[in-house]
Amino acid sequence: MAFCTVCGSQVAPGTRYCNNCGQPMAVAAAAPGPLAAAAPVPVPLDYTIQGDNLQVARVRLQPGQEIYADAGRMVYKTANVQWDTRMTGSSLGQKLLGAFKRSITGESLFVTYFRCDGDGEVGLAGHYPGKIQAFELSAGRSLLAQRDAFLFAETTVQYNVALVKKMGAGFFGGEGFILEKFTGPGLVFVHAGGDFVDFDLEAGQTLQVEAGCLVAFDDTVDYDFQFVGGIKTALFGGEGLFLATLTGPGHLVVQSMTIERLRRELAPNATHDRDEHTALDTLGGLLGSQ
Repeated sequence: MAFCTVCGSQVAPGTRYCNNCGQPMAVAAAAPGPLAAAAPVPVPLDYTIQGDNLQVARVRLQPGQEIYADAGRMVYKTANVQWDTRMTGSSLGQKLLGAFKRSITGESLFVTYFRCDGDGEVGLAGHYPGKIQAFELSAGRSLLAQRDAFLFAETTVQYNVALVKKMGAGFFGGEGFILEKFTGPGLVFVHAGGDFVDFDLEAGQTLQVEAGCLVAFDDTVDYDFQFVGGIKTALFGGEGLFLATLTGPGHLVVQSMTIERLRRELAPNATHDRDEHTALDTLGGLLGSQ
């Protein structure tokens, strides 16, 4: 039996309005249906970066988690962490293409996968003094990095090769035509020399950086090179003829020391290659020239 909630009069079941006061009857809320099964949430990667200029990334793998790293970067691992060195890609063609891409970016032909069925730990580091930085990429976000910067990443991150957008950047820039490109979702870790300085450029904001000191930047950042200015500055400034010009919006990271400079300072009388990679180095390597 139903009753009006306003005047208390008895009404017939299913009546929409009270026969006594004319007020609408309250409608009982529908019982909630069964909740849809929630999609499993990926377990965040548990890691710490230890050290100052000889850093090690300590990654604590959970059951089923997997990362891939540039070959030769492992420092240690617990015994229950399985590792497998192989080329990336599911088919032979994809494997060969992946190896070619990695070779022209200065990386090894193979990558090493680390996986653990339980709880395990693996430590990874760069080949020379420097910093390690993690970038958390959302789905579809891409990061461009200098050659030989890749350390390791989650398997959800796509590794690729990118060409610089402008010819001037390719010929005169410290990175040549070839850059490493990583696309999310997931974490990617890069390594470079010296200390790092981070910048967040707003739309239209410009920063000039010495060629070769760029570590990584969002693909939304415009990247080009400009002549330093007067002849005296170009000849005696000690910074080279061109500066990298980066225009926002986007995030970028600059390094304070390149490996080429470190070699030059440690052995000033030794004969080294040119201070930075250029497009001519890249093209010469591809064509087999000396």
